[in-house]
Amino acid sequence: MKLPWLAADTPFPPAEFALTDPDGLLAAGADLSPERLIQAYSNGIFPWYSEGEPVLWWSPDPRMVLPVKDFAPSHSLRKLLRQIAAREYEATPSVQVRVDTVFPQVMAACAAPRDGQPGTWITAAMQEAYRQWHEAGVVHSIETWIDGELAGGLYGISLGRMFFGESMFTRVPNASKIALAHLVRYLDAQGVEWIDCQQQTRHLASMGAAPVPRERFLRHVRQATQQPGIPWSQGRLDTRGQLHPDTP
Repeated sequence: MKLPWLAADTPFPPAEFALTDPDGLLAAGADLSPERLIQAYSNGIFPWYSEGEPVLWWSPDPRMVLPVKDFAPSHSLRKLLRQIAAREYEATPSVQVRVDTVFPQVMAACAAPRDGQPGTWITAAMQEAYRQWHEAGVVHSIETWIDGELAGGLYGISLGRMFFGESMFTRVPNASKIALAHLVRYLDAQGVEWIDCQQQTRHLASMGAAPVPRERFLRHVRQATQQPGIPWSQGRLDTRGQLHPDTP
């Protein structure tokens, strides 16, 4: 089947049409405008491409999903989280998890090439597009700060009662996992059931993520993204899943 090419005003074909490709390649072309991205994510589609390529749109089958109630931190991570909880209300705790403090830096850190990888799928154009989407209040960074330094984190999209995880980075062991654990507790408190993880990895599976059939994923996403959004603000996340906004 010929890959559909999207002009600026061409709607996406249904995600179910990606059946013929094992990785779920659905279409190419169009742009990364906020309007296009909302249309994509609300229908279980995401962009993934390399510098110099046209934008490629995907909807894999199966889809890797982390149900927030199935989050399974390791014994060592649980111990670390208890230590953080015991000190998080000190005047100057050594570890803090913050939201939307330095979004561009988080995305740039996620885009940095990893060991053994020649490049990144988080292109310059994608960084600019998601920065604009962040300013519109849709994309958020969850950041682990240790002794005043950005140590790790992640970013993702929040639409309705659905969170789409995009990428993580870490500069200190477990820093990105600490951010994820705080995010999971916040989303659970807000009634968000699933985090979309897009691709299957052993790392995510070790923490409770599992593949679900695309048909089931699409039903959930289309319903969840139509619900009212959850509250976000720049501030601090505690280990109980409460977001404490920064005061002016």
